[in-house]
Amino acid sequence: MLPDFRVRQRDYLLEITRTITQELDLQKVLKRILRISIEMLAGQAGLIALKDANSWRVAAGHGIPAAFLRYLEPLLAEEHVAELDVDELNRMLKDLTYTASQGLLNGTAIPLVTHGQVIGVIFIFRSYPDLFSVNDKQLLQSFADQAAIAVFNARLYSQVIIEKQRLDALIDSAADGILILNADHSIERVNDAFERIYGKSDEEIRGQQHDEVIHWARKPDGLTLEEAEAKGWPLTTNAHLYVEGDLKRPEPPNVPVGITYAPLLTPDGQVRNIIVTVRDITHFRNADEMKATFISIVSHELKTPVALIKGYASTLRRDDARWDRHVIQDSLAVIEDEADRLTHMIEDLLDASRLQAGGLTLKQTDISLPVLSQRLAERFQTQTKKHTLKTDFPESFPVILGDETRIEQVLSNLISNAIKYAPKGEIRISGDIRPEQVIITVSDEGPGIDPHDMPHIFDRFYRSDTAVRKTKGAGLGLYLARAIVEAHGGRVWIDPQHGSGARICFSLPR
Repeated sequence: MLPDFRVRQRDYLLEITRTITQELDLQKVLKRILRISIEMLAGQAGLIALKDANSWRVAAGHGIPAAFLRYLEPLLAEEHVAELDVDELNRMLKDLTYTASQGLLNGTAIPLVTHGQVIGVIFIFRSYPDLFSVNDKQLLQSFADQAAIAVFNARLYSQVIIEKQRLDALIDSAADGILILNADHSIERVNDAFERIYGKSDEEIRGQQHDEVIHWARKPDGLTLEEAEAKGWPLTTNAHLYVEGDLKRPEPPNVPVGITYAPLLTPDGQVRNIIVTVRDITHFRNADEMKATFISIVSHELKTPVALIKGYASTLRRDDARWDRHVIQDSLAVIEDEADRLTHMIEDLLDASRLQAGGLTLKQTDISLPVLSQRLAERFQTQTKKHTLKTDFPESFPVILGDETRIEQVLSNLISNAIKYAPKGEIRISGDIRPEQVIITVSDEGPGIDPHDMPHIFDRFYRSDTAVRKTKGAGLGLYLARAIVEAHGGRVWIDPQHGSGARICFSLPR
């Protein structure tokens, strides 16, 4: 039969072991170990101090007044204390408790050691002078070993929690949609970005099969996941799988996406998970379409003046004909006009490129908008007999600060468009004064702007069907006008409430 204290020791060690395996709260575990240690060694008080990177701290205390523990905290955090070993720390605490008249006359300290490193220390104090025996210290060491395991497990668990939180934050903050599939293709995890792309919540998607969520509107470019696995992926190769196409969503429209599949394998080479990254490639597709539109428009618009210039120049150079002066002058005028149109188009293209690169600079001076508008009206009046150009500005219209060349470019584009799209009638350039801004309006008496075109007419290279059929141009005039006005701190818009005709307004700060 074991002596009673041996039975109690065994039972206490079993209880601590169960606590360590069942309880994740480190403070609760340490308090339990400390209370049992004090009881087994007939002590009156004790504490467990843990060693962090640069200091000691009290992790659990029993039988010691809270005020004294608060007094210990800053002392243990001091730099020189962090360098003390367990014996020196024991002496320091003994002196402190004696000086503080705690009545604790005797104490001992045992280090908490794990993986060859001291991570803490357990102190037990008695209020009578008997020394701690070797057996007492061995018993306390067994409790210290259990405490060290508890601390190690708790820190490991805490590190796992932190890493999980970090991974969750990384996945949920990713701009691309992410799905984590199990080996059977069931969806284990969905991030916020995929919820936005697909249009359903995490609860609605999680647990479904991959092929219940990823539906292609038409045959995609590249192998689907199912097709690739039928050919042995990823066991034959760990290379990432990429497929691109239009993803069907519960609510239209479909969305163009590029999907990458990355396998996560077990040590024995079996599929554990598949990480699915879903990227919305709408912008890339729009960029490709814009590139194709740009090439189409520019090639067409450049060919026309080049063909006319070449045609008239070749005609004038013929050796078998003699041209009178009138024919020569008319031909040279056409060549000059087409060269000007070509130059204007190239300048617009260069301005568009500068805007995209953030290189549009303003040379600001004082501008009298009534004077500038009148000058432009007189210039454009010489180019049309079907329109009457008028200006309408209040007498007190203020001088503003801006780049006169660029503002002239804006007005020229608006007036030119009015002449192009209004078959005849009055074109009015008017101004209005507001407390912090001025508003300039160019209106005509033409058919107006189709409501379907209104959201797009300031887009780069956009031309309505009517514009494509009736007029020449690259679709850059209004795009540049908006960029110039916004660079001045203003805005440009269409006034749809004006009845017949087009009415385009822009504001500039006073």
